Amino acid sequence: MHILVTGGAGFIGSHIVDAYLQEGHQVVVVDNLSTGKKSNLNQAAILYQVDICSFEELEVIFQKYAFDVVNHHAAQINVRRSIEKPIFDAEINIIGSLNLFELCRKYRVKKCIFASSGGAVYGTVKQLPVDENAITKPLSPYGIAKLSVEQYLDYYYQVWNLERVILRYGNVYGPRQDPQGEAGVISIFCNNILRGDPCVIFGDGWKTRDYISVHDVASANLLALYSSSEIYNIGTGLETSVNQLIDILQKIAQQKISVIHDKDRMGEIERIALLSKKANELLGWKTNVSLNKGIEEVFQWYQQKHCKSNN
Repeated sequence: MHILVTGGAGFIGSHIVDAYLQEGHQVVVVDNLSTGKKSNLNQAAILYQVDICSFEELEVIFQKYAFDVVNHHAAQINVRRSIEKPIFDAEINIIGSLNLFELCRKYRVKKCIFASSGGAVYGTVKQLPVDENAITKPLSPYGIAKLSVEQYLDYYYQVWNLERVILRYGNVYGPRQDPQGEAGVISIFCNNILRGDPCVIFGDGWKTRDYISVHDVASANLLALYSSSEIYNIGTGLETSVNQLIDILQKIAQQKISVIHDKDRMGEIERIALLSKKANELLGWKTNVSLNKGIEEVFQWYQQKHCKSNN
């Protein structure tokens, strides 16, 4: 297949690019490199340093290639920034996405795979783990934008026959995650430990998330190429608190970790875990990386980076 991956030089996107290339697909990447890095990108992929908000520049790429699938991972992912600057968030996450979908319609792309957020779109839920039929009540502009894009995609599916596979991720972690970002607490903590800096916990540390390895996410995106139009949760079904992450990391690092507590952040949910039964049954997807094993891999990856930077 000819596949376009937006945000393909980013943390998650680059792992998906690797998976697609390994299966023999031809991959073109669009990334403005605001957070993505060329060093993340597989050399077999073709990179265009283009912003999804630039319709004209995107159209040149669609004119050049006949894409079978567009995998859309380019996004503004900072929840706090979406609260501070909701218009900025919407310009990228909604308008940028619409640029892509309009070009998919115009150039008759068969399918769009969209990276949504299982944490952000559901909001506060009554029963965990949550399935795809739960009421969606986002608590942040970021979550509202993700849900809006899902609904726009449904329009393009119903009216223009653009197949869409929506993947609602848990909290994705793994190698290549930027510790300077706000979405990757595991990477941030690993980096802080190796630098001798304290780990900052917002609130009491008992908020829970469903942490899913980027390797398992990449495998879901591979299977999504052959799925009919569906919405899938991609998570482990397990709640893990920040305090539990600290305990795991103390065992892996074999040291007592210094912790600082800061005030809670607005727009954040208290608890989440995703039921992925539908992905298990219809996609044939399952998780292969346990949290302990996954965190250990991330810690070792940062250890190597830390050693290189000190040499």
